[in-house]
Amino acid sequence: MLRFIYVIIVCTGLILYYMPKMVNWSKHPEDHTEAERYVVTQKMVNHIKKRGRIETKVFGTENLPEDGGYIMYSNHQGKYDALGIMYAHEKPCTVLMNEIRSKMPIANQFIDFINAKRLNPTDMRKQIQVFNEISEEVKDGRRYIIFPEGKYDKNGNNLQEFFGGCFRSSLKSERPIVPVMIYDSYKPFSINSLRKVTTEVHFLDVIPFDDYKNMRPADVCDLVKGKIQSALDARKVL
Repeated sequence: MLRFIYVIIVCTGLILYYMPKMVNWSKHPEDHTEAERYVVTQKMVNHIKKRGRIETKVFGTENLPEDGGYIMYSNHQGKYDALGIMYAHEKPCTVLMNEIRSKMPIANQFIDFINAKRLNPTDMRKQIQVFNEISEEVKDGRRYIIFPEGKYDKNGNNLQEFFGGCFRSSLKSERPIVPVMIYDSYKPFSINSLRKVTTEVHFLDVIPFDDYKNMRPADVCDLVKGKIQSALDARKVL
């Protein structure tokens, strides 16, 4: 939390610069492409990394599909997770975020800016609507980050329960799945220290649609969780 507060303070000037831009661009989405927005997004992430003394090592970019949309399913550790993945992911992507967390200052404007989705964890009808919208956008070529754990709670590098419902978006979109394993991503904004920290983003082997098209969402969930768990276990012994 100490680093989070520190970054907010030292980035005050940048926040005052980028906030009006994010609000203005969000009000006029027709004026700027997703690629143009993503360039700005990565600039903001780089500012956070530099001022927050955060290094992110990236592995497996060669596994990412070259064309078309897909969903990246990642383990969840903290506030830095989506930023770290966006830093690592060269092509434009967006994220599904808990509606309550997404309404916080700065996060609210950022979510609108990257045209992300908000998920209400208590409204099943709206959840289905959001997952259907994601599947249609992925069909049209967008790339999404989804955290199947739905939340983080001092779990560090340990997996929590995965929720299978979000995998309906992949089944309906008929597009590849990219499992993502993040490591030490909780450290930037959870530990009370300003010392330099290093996080890791691992893009694992892609799961083509043909490999999971006959599975139930719960089975796809188990498949993806198993791959992320295996990658975590392998990393922990290094």
